[in-house]
Amino acid sequence: MILFRLAWGSMWSRRITIILTIIAIALSATLYLGVDKVRSGARASFADTISETDLIMGARSGSVQLLLYSVFRIGNATNNVSWQTYQDIAARPEVDWIVPLSLGDSHRGYRVLGTTQGYFDRYAFRGGQHLTFAEGDRFADLFDVVLGADVAHSLGYSVGDEVVVAHGLASFTAHDNKPFTVSGILQKSGTPVDRTLFVSLEAIEAIHVDWQGGAIVPGTELSGEEVRELDLTPTQVTAAMIGVSSPLDIFNLQRAINDYEQEPLLAVIPGVALAELWEIVGVAETALTAVSAMVIATALIGMAAMIFSSLNERRREMAILRAVGATPLTIVGLMLIEALIVCALAVLLGVALLYAGLLVLRPWVDAQYGIYLAVTAPGPSELWILLAIVGAGAIVSLFPALRAYRMSLADGMTIRF
Repeated sequence: MILFRLAWGSMWSRRITIILTIIAIALSATLYLGVDKVRSGARASFADTISETDLIMGARSGSVQLLLYSVFRIGNATNNVSWQTYQDIAARPEVDWIVPLSLGDSHRGYRVLGTTQGYFDRYAFRGGQHLTFAEGDRFADLFDVVLGADVAHSLGYSVGDEVVVAHGLASFTAHDNKPFTVSGILQKSGTPVDRTLFVSLEAIEAIHVDWQGGAIVPGTELSGEEVRELDLTPTQVTAAMIGVSSPLDIFNLQRAINDYEQEPLLAVIPGVALAELWEIVGVAETALTAVSAMVIATALIGMAAMIFSSLNERRREMAILRAVGATPLTIVGLMLIEALIVCALAVLLGVALLYAGLLVLRPWVDAQYGIYLAVTAPGPSELWILLAIVGAGAIVSLFPALRAYRMSLADGMTIRF
């Protein structure tokens, strides 16, 4: 207790330097923990984006590419799947349900997805949660559109508003002769669904029936009422989500799709494709963690440098303590206690900054990147990191402590000119 009071008094006399050191270590701890939170949050958000879907089918490409464009709306398909092939796969006995996905158009930077009513029944996320509506209902008319929560919020849409879909992802050519009406707005899910507009497969055919090569064919433009009279059976889809009748059928169906002779197809298990994705980005994760660890090491070295630089100013203090009976080990203990107090206060401040940042930035990160950062109590790994920072601070402080240990009484009482 006496050593603690002595250490606290000595630190208070150097409070400006001590506070700056605490802030430096706290910021480095916040950075390290923040990188770990974002990493784990990204993994959890990606893993929770789709559940209860056994296979994803698309044109033959890479498994990660298929997963990214079909589930996360990132990138584009190399090719489409013909409607006949889709029906052949849907008719296989292993298939319990299948939901087609048609991508390609957009609205003000958000992807438009053509699908069926089954999407709202079969799409599941975060361990089995299903989509629900905040307003309105599913598309019922040919030119109805359902909006994800972020689309409606950022663009200010409500049920009944008119929406014009643009051709392609970065096109200035719009299907303005066939506007859609908002029929429903989904509850926020924290998945790519929030940033998607949903229409029927027939609607995708309807808005492209008089288009060819990315533009309207002159003299063939049809109105919304005229296309209702046409056969709007889809000719192709981009991908499909599949659920199998039995878990034992997953690999049999995957093999049958991959070996389909009529056209090159690829079927991937979402979890396996995600594992491949993490292998790709694992190097970046390791690099970020290493940089964060180096920042912590730099801050701790700065603390040691601060203690070293203060030793010359504290020679008389050390000498007085030795004169009143303090042993060299007491001096070392004093230095260690100071370092432990600094590091303990730093990690507490770092944790406080981390959670304050999470509370402030979580809605923005969720809306912009679809990464849900859970605000939970520090887990065992995080506690070990914090303890390691405190322990490393104590170890680093041993070097200036040993220097103080070697200071003699005569050296401390000598006035140098």
